[in-house]
Amino acid sequence: MFKGAGGQGTKALGDAAETRALAWLQTRGLTLLERNYRVARGPHARGGEVDLILRDRDGTLVFVEVRSRAGRGFGGAAASIGAAKRARLIYAAQHYLMRWRAPPPCRFDVVVLEDGRIEWLQAAFDAA
Repeated sequence: MFKGAGGQGTKALGDAAETRALAWLQTRGLTLLERNYRVARGPHARGGEVDLILRDRDGTLVFVEVRSRAGRGFGGAAASIGAAKRARLIYAAQHYLMRWRAPPPCRFDVVVLEDGRIEWLQAAFDAA
């Protein structure tokens, strides 16, 4: 396993980034509904996962992918969300929405932690 700064593994670094992103989003009025929502199997061999599912002040469900990088090399953290990753996120979100009789408006956001900064990309992509 890759060992990052301070000897932490990538899972620990990812968990820390999610915790930081969640706290940051909560200070902006979003409320946590689920963390690390996973769908084991589906049309994608790896299923799908959504890092954070929150409700915005206006009632919108927000599916959040958190990305963390030490720097902007190789296009940066936001560029690491390719078509396959988006498809897995959308699949997991659709699975989550099956529990709602009448789903509220939804959007896909990305929170990027890079070079010590947080960037919130609202409506970063859609399910279409």
